[in-house]
Amino acid sequence: MSPRRVTMADVAKAAGVSRTTASLVLSGRGRELRISQDVEQRVLRAAHELEYRPNIVSVGLRTGTTRTIGFVSDTVATSRLAGDMIKGALEAARDRGFMLFIGETEGDAELERLLLQAMHDRQVDGLVLASMFTRTIEVPKAVTAVPAVLLNALPKQPTPLPAVLPDEVEAGRRAARVLLDAGHRDGVYLIGAGPGLHDVPSESVAAVERLVGIREALGAAGVEVAGARICPDWQPEYGLTATRDLLGTARPRALICFNDRIAMGAYQALDDFGLRVPADVSVVSFDDHPIASWMRPQLTTVALPHYELGRKAVDVLFAEIGRSDTGRTGQVHRVPMPVRARESVTPPPAGDLPG
Repeated sequence: MSPRRVTMADVAKAAGVSRTTASLVLSGRGRELRISQDVEQRVLRAAHELEYRPNIVSVGLRTGTTRTIGFVSDTVATSRLAGDMIKGALEAARDRGFMLFIGETEGDAELERLLLQAMHDRQVDGLVLASMFTRTIEVPKAVTAVPAVLLNALPKQPTPLPAVLPDEVEAGRRAARVLLDAGHRDGVYLIGAGPGLHDVPSESVAAVERLVGIREALGAAGVEVAGARICPDWQPEYGLTATRDLLGTARPRALICFNDRIAMGAYQALDDFGLRVPADVSVVSFDDHPIASWMRPQLTTVALPHYELGRKAVDVLFAEIGRSDTGRTGQVHRVPMPVRARESVTPPPAGDLPG
């Protein structure tokens, strides 16, 4: 049999005071109601010696808060890459003395409904609804019953819920600037999406936003995208096929790959054609997947800030918890994506430099 839970009455008996006095001291109201310092210290000492912990259920009934947050995702919890989002959310919640309840839907709408219902049954103080990949979603009605935040997702329909997203447009600008700063002005090709804003994989928010940023930065420098190959799925085999197709008709000086897995395939295609990275072709990418630092040469990439996204979502959620409904605006919060400069970018050969 498990040990009996220490109660307020046990603390009061050990301290030689009434249960009411013990309750007032442990709730922090002792000085306010002029309980003597000696009595206060006796109660605190007894609580410490007995290892007393307040009953969260009864505290919740009295205060209207359970000090818990629900975190419902599609596949974030079981993803090695995006799992840092949960770590960031956990630590931000823990810093405030809150617990995180985590549930995963695996993309099943009925399971999502049941998980949200379970979170409400446990009277969570707020919800984070998270996506593994940045995408637009139908926001379930159950989400809006408590303060909530969308993480890595945008609503298909107008909603008062705030959203926390990686700053993909600025990430696109940064990727392009890496090449521009190295002196690349000609022969810049895209692998994964482009060249037009409609030339993107279906429902890929990241593709559109990264492409917008790339085109802005190159355009501001007077540089045109030399060409592009779209990949229907951002996996190495598609990067390999797309880059092989490009190399059959063009000689790029630099590639912007739309994620690190595509870049892995591009590396293989370049090697198949006898081209070296970065001596012959510079390559820059996105995400900072673990493979980016395993590749040789190591891949320069713009990192998805998963940990910071998780922390930011909880920070925004607490602002929502402390705000009236009339103050909720559906604001989108963008988290910066830093460049991880490694070995895959170098200036073009001297003959290719402008002027």
